[in-house]
Amino acid sequence: MGIAAQLSVSQLCSCGLSSALLRQPIPKFSSSFLPKSPKLSLQLPKLAAPHGRGALVVVMSMEAGIGVMGTKLGMMSYFESDGKVVPVTVVGFREGNIVTQVKTQATDGYEAVQVGYRRVRDKKLTKPEMGHLQKVGAIPMRHLQEFRLQSVDGFDPNQRLVVDEIFQEGDLVDVSGTTIGKGFQGGIKRHNFKRGPMTHGSKSHRQLGSIGAGTTPGRVYKGKKMPGRMGGSKRKIRKLKIVKIDKDLNVVMVKGAVPGKPGNLLRITPAKIVGKNIPKN
Repeated sequence: MGIAAQLSVSQLCSCGLSSALLRQPIPKFSSSFLPKSPKLSLQLPKLAAPHGRGALVVVMSMEAGIGVMGTKLGMMSYFESDGKVVPVTVVGFREGNIVTQVKTQATDGYEAVQVGYRRVRDKKLTKPEMGHLQKVGAIPMRHLQEFRLQSVDGFDPNQRLVVDEIFQEGDLVDVSGTTIGKGFQGGIKRHNFKRGPMTHGSKSHRQLGSIGAGTTPGRVYKGKKMPGRMGGSKRKIRKLKIVKIDKDLNVVMVKGAVPGKPGNLLRITPAKIVGKNIPKN
């Protein structure tokens, strides 16, 4: 306790202080006693509100050019003019690939084009989604994706993107999709682990074995390959060659395999080549 707290009221009065003054309540501390400082404001880039179910405000990486969305139809063999057989994936395009929003540096903080794909009935969308599409006069579409570009000149709302005007046969493209979900799988199927002995008294056939050391570190490291959910994740296959573009069937044949099963949504963009169509950082 301080010296003033140890002295009685009578002792303090003998020092020249009145008892009425000593019995007054001590005023509470308030921030108003402090000098006011100017408020600091952070200038953050303005980002538009996201659209679609469960959408997040995430700035996409720069694309080499405008892309389209399509539907995986399956795989087949394509015979080239020299008789060579090439395995290809057939990608079809339903009604859609319409520009629903053009984002600029002045309004949204970055340059991007939002594209809609796959027409659906009105009742399949929420009211905010319907209002967003009706604002530009677009048809109701299920999927909305952004393509961040260096410049959005030449793009207008409700503009229809034509595949054969964007890509040509022989072009290299990046194809993104969702891989086939395999469910909960073990280490052998999920991570290509080697199995244990099947005979001679072994009881560990498909088990993991050791998952770490003992007392040091005394724990299992993060990221250890173990059984778990396999598949169902987004993957991108880069630099696939467009073998054939069929305008009558409205399909594109891409050399090789792409993620997902028939009917899955695919995102096709020009292949990124740093220093050629993507500037170096």
